[in-house]
Amino acid sequence: MPTSLLWFRRDLRLSDHPALLAAIDAAGTDGAVVPVFVLDPRLWTPAGAPRRQFLLDCLAALQESVDGALVVRSGDPATVVPDLVREVQAGGVHISADAGPYGRRRDAAVERALADVPLIRTGSPYAVTPGRVTKADESPFRVFTPFSRAWRAHGWRAPASRPDRVPWRTGVASDDLPRPEDSGARLPAAGEAAARAAWARFRDERLAGYAEGRNVPGADGTSRMSAYLKYGCLHPRTLLADLAAIRDGGEDVRRFTDELAWRDFYADVLWHRPETAHEPFDARMRGMTYDSGAYADERFAAWAEGRTGYPIVDAGMRQLRGEAWVHNRVRMIVASFLVKDLHLDWWRGARHFLRYLVDGDLASNNHGWQWVAGTGTDASPYYRVFNPTTQGRQFDPDGDYVRRWVPELRDVPGKYVHEPWLAPDGVPAGYPEPIVEHAHERQVALARFQEVRSGA
Repeated sequence: MPTSLLWFRRDLRLSDHPALLAAIDAAGTDGAVVPVFVLDPRLWTPAGAPRRQFLLDCLAALQESVDGALVVRSGDPATVVPDLVREVQAGGVHISADAGPYGRRRDAAVERALADVPLIRTGSPYAVTPGRVTKADESPFRVFTPFSRAWRAHGWRAPASRPDRVPWRTGVASDDLPRPEDSGARLPAAGEAAARAAWARFRDERLAGYAEGRNVPGADGTSRMSAYLKYGCLHPRTLLADLAAIRDGGEDVRRFTDELAWRDFYADVLWHRPETAHEPFDARMRGMTYDSGAYADERFAAWAEGRTGYPIVDAGMRQLRGEAWVHNRVRMIVASFLVKDLHLDWWRGARHFLRYLVDGDLASNNHGWQWVAGTGTDASPYYRVFNPTTQGRQFDPDGDYVRRWVPELRDVPGKYVHEPWLAPDGVPAGYPEPIVEHAHERQVALARFQEVRSGA
């Protein structure tokens, strides 16, 4: 009986899954498809508890979708996948292409180990596969806006159809999924059905007004689709097809489409420059001076635990622990505070986020941090330093977001909720005074930046 192996990775769904269709086609009318997921220690171990818990929940949902046929194996994929191929006598291994640095190395190693059995890449987790959108001279884009124009001009395929029936092969030995660990955070419902339901709610109820609502952390104005896109519970093409069908969507549709373009852009940057996962994209910024030592570590801990004395910063860092997610506007505020008020390396913040975010994605997370830090592609200028108090007043004017996550400030009048140190009764008991003076630290950051520029 002809057998195809379908190796799930960041594509935990059955709809709009080109690799699944290719596996079915290769198996033929009399064949079968063996679905497998490999728990790779290289990815499992460094992932934080929220991502591990959400992944396990997604796999449990996928197991139901494939009628209990999902084979789970643990270990190095370069050993596990070829062993399973021999076990089931598969004629080919079907995957969605991985554009990440480790994923590309891993897949190359698996391909070598498979020898005469092909590793067949069909589709990717992106609307446009990284590396395909380039300038006229075939060099990569460094700036988002021209990339997004070329990305839209390139276009993407329509969503692939969901197969009416898949000839899953059952009875193949499988490891048990690890017991879910409690991350301590409130995570979204997992799996393809939950993802489609979440998207439908956002599309029908909150997309209208997104252009403005996306900047208000105290309101439910964003889609929160990032975790589902991270694990491929649905494909961005599915979203883009729905957006294209909306008449008179105007600025709301354009803005949301831009967010999907940013996701593809950062994946494209990482494809061309894999070292930028850990190093500044702008080589000139490698000379930037950051603080270190015990005092720096104490400041980092205060930031991570949400006790800096700046309400919008503390609310964001507590939301990270409470929901394994942070509103995008607040991500920028807390990142700027760490790098430009506390003078700590952006990589420390990026790594902390990856530990606690349920949607932690290497390309989007680390390049987003570089954007704020002024070290990356399309970077916010280093001399742009977010004022946490001004940002709080502008985007959380009534203090709803701060009061939700910083209960010490719930009784502080709105006039003082972003500056509790100015309240007539002073800072409430249990809440810290600001650990730094923003105006002073801004000047320190600018002076260090000027040193780098002069040196360059």
